[in-house]
Amino acid sequence: MAKSLVIVESPSKAKTINKYLGSNYVVRASVGHIKDLPKSKLGIDFDNGYLPQYVTVKGKKDILTELKKLAASSKEVLIATDPDREGEAIAYHILHEIESKNDNIKRVLFSEITKAGIMEAMKHPRDVDNALFDAQQARRVMDRIIGYQVSPILWKAFIGQRTDSLSAGRVQTVALRLICEREESIERFQTIHYWNLWADFTTATTEFPIHAKLISVDAIEFKNPEGSAQDLPEELKNRFIGDSQTATGYARDAQEKTYRIAALNKREVRRNAPPPFITSSLQTAASANLRFTPKKTMMLAQRLYEGVEFGEEGLTGLITYMRTDSTRISEEARNQSIAYIEKNYGKEYVGAERKEKKSKNAQEAHECIRPTNPGLDPKAVRRFLETQDKDMAALYELIWQRFIASQMSSAVFDQTTVEMESDNTSGSKYRFRATGSVLKFRGYLQLLDDSEDKDEKSTDDADRRLPAGITENQTANIEAANLQESETKAPPRFSESTLIKELESLGIGRPSTYASIVGTIQDRNYVEQQERRLYPTELGRNVNRILIKSFPEIFNVDFTAKMEEELDTIASRENSYADVMGNFYLPFKAVLDLADERLTEDLPKFNCPACGSAEVDLKQGWFGFYIECRSCQKKTSVKSLNRPEPEKLGEVCPECKEGELLLRSSRFGKFIGCSRYPTCKYTRQIPSGIKCPKCLTGDIVQRKGGKAKRTFYGCSNYPECDFISNDKPVNKPCPSCGNNWLATKWSRTSGNFLKCPNCKKAFTEEMMEFTAEEEVEKKSGRGRKKAA
Repeated sequence: MAKSLVIVESPSKAKTINKYLGSNYVVRASVGHIKDLPKSKLGIDFDNGYLPQYVTVKGKKDILTELKKLAASSKEVLIATDPDREGEAIAYHILHEIESKNDNIKRVLFSEITKAGIMEAMKHPRDVDNALFDAQQARRVMDRIIGYQVSPILWKAFIGQRTDSLSAGRVQTVALRLICEREESIERFQTIHYWNLWADFTTATTEFPIHAKLISVDAIEFKNPEGSAQDLPEELKNRFIGDSQTATGYARDAQEKTYRIAALNKREVRRNAPPPFITSSLQTAASANLRFTPKKTMMLAQRLYEGVEFGEEGLTGLITYMRTDSTRISEEARNQSIAYIEKNYGKEYVGAERKEKKSKNAQEAHECIRPTNPGLDPKAVRRFLETQDKDMAALYELIWQRFIASQMSSAVFDQTTVEMESDNTSGSKYRFRATGSVLKFRGYLQLLDDSEDKDEKSTDDADRRLPAGITENQTANIEAANLQESETKAPPRFSESTLIKELESLGIGRPSTYASIVGTIQDRNYVEQQERRLYPTELGRNVNRILIKSFPEIFNVDFTAKMEEELDTIASRENSYADVMGNFYLPFKAVLDLADERLTEDLPKFNCPACGSAEVDLKQGWFGFYIECRSCQKKTSVKSLNRPEPEKLGEVCPECKEGELLLRSSRFGKFIGCSRYPTCKYTRQIPSGIKCPKCLTGDIVQRKGGKAKRTFYGCSNYPECDFISNDKPVNKPCPSCGNNWLATKWSRTSGNFLKCPNCKKAFTEEMMEFTAEEEVEKKSGRGRKKAA
């Protein structure tokens, strides 16, 4: 009897699905895309509706042969690639490769890899969605056109410089622009200094003082400034206390006044549970709580989705599909979460059904990222997951907690606002305000600590408790007053996760592309990461400047977001592939034709090295750019021209005794080398001033290694000395044991601190004294005990 053929993307998913479907099905994996655009040429027919010229992906010929053979002997073929646009494209290409062998081909969508999820999906097969494929194809073709037609212009601007692999991209260039513009705003930022006056009020009936802030003087309300001084609107310049003399005068005058309780308002405030995760919010939360990069988060989530070993059940998918921008929740999952909440917390903790927040670009068939079985709490799965990967267990806990909390009731607070006003007998009239709240019902806070939001709260903490016994018109007096000097802060640099959040809010990119975007701009050396923040490199800034100057109409937020919307109209069948591509390419081609002219002043100028003539033509050949002299016809590779002179250090090479030491650069960073290279190959790393703790003769130096070029620290005497550390060294001695350096460390509870690698004691820079590491972590909220 003929069997049914099920085609999925990954072998690991095939293994899990095969277990549930049984012996009447044969499950095979395509191992990703089987068709793609050629690497050797543009591969797009502009005269025939922008049709791409696909070729079989290298190494996929044998897989295709097997799939065709299996399709020919199967009663039906079910293509179950991932339930998104990328998966639809793979399904489309598989369909057109095997339809000559079997015309009974359908598409099924597995949003979760569980027995129930698979059996339910098998009941609802459909045809391959051509519109969804066209939307993905248009995105791919746009990216190819920009990459192939813009990158050569970029190469021209950097002729003669070491650029490794310069490229431009529809989304990556806009992401780079955001980072560069953020850096520029930080550099030009002008701090605004301001003061707040705080006072402790007492009344005849209050047990402890009311801590309140001055909000107005003579009915002019104060508002703390924000942003940079040069951007401050004129009408706000007199709305804050901007100098210490005025602040001191207010403090002195205010304490001489008599006050009354002018207003007392009480209200109930509800803090709603956060929504369940979508791709961007999962990456943001995993970064903040677990220190995971977006790439690592998606890799772990993929494993949780495709199936992990789970005791007697074997391979089981523990979460739903992880590339989604929808917060939709199935009725079954909602009911399962309610049952868990009622059993473990009580009926009063069940929240009202959440209205789905519609995203204009969301793929509505998708669900949020949630556990496939909400009843499987982290304790139940930890012992299975931790034996495979502790990070995977931590990510599951994060997803599970967020989902269950999203279905719980709101936290309820009683909030009280009290205002004290001075008498109006003489002088200025002062008004102070204090706000406090008391937790009345914990709701979702019973499960989810929303500490990730605490950084976003203002310093005017509304959770401060106010004393009982306050009544309106009651007399109040200032017991103590203090001035608090503050200053506006420059906008923070993006981290990987906050960049993704920004791209999503602007409508740029899609769940399947976020991680690759932030990865690409780092791989190209446009951006580097320092202490988990993204800094544009000099190369990145120059690339951004050239591209924005040459293509201002293309590489901007509005155009990129508009094209994302246009691509979505293909999926919704509002527009055709050809129309959307025409709407993109015609204005793009017009800008492309102007790019060389706009770039003229940025192109390097060359003279012929043979005859000195400036009459040379810049040309591109198989091996890169070269110049051809019109006078002597000599051709010269541009790589050999205008190489920057390395910095001289004024030291003689210790190896050959003839050459001079120079500061050189390589793809792994800067280093010191001999001027007689390649005759003399002496090199050494730039010293940090910290002696190696292992060999005691070398210096600790910064290195980069691996495919991701991650930073680590090693000994300058390598390979003779194999000392290595992933922690950034600090040139401070340990006062406890005398070790000559400290390592920077981080913990989720206390943030950054220093730790001695020798005696293992830790301290914060503010404390400047050593404690046990666990005591440092207690400092973040539970107080710190001094170490014995």
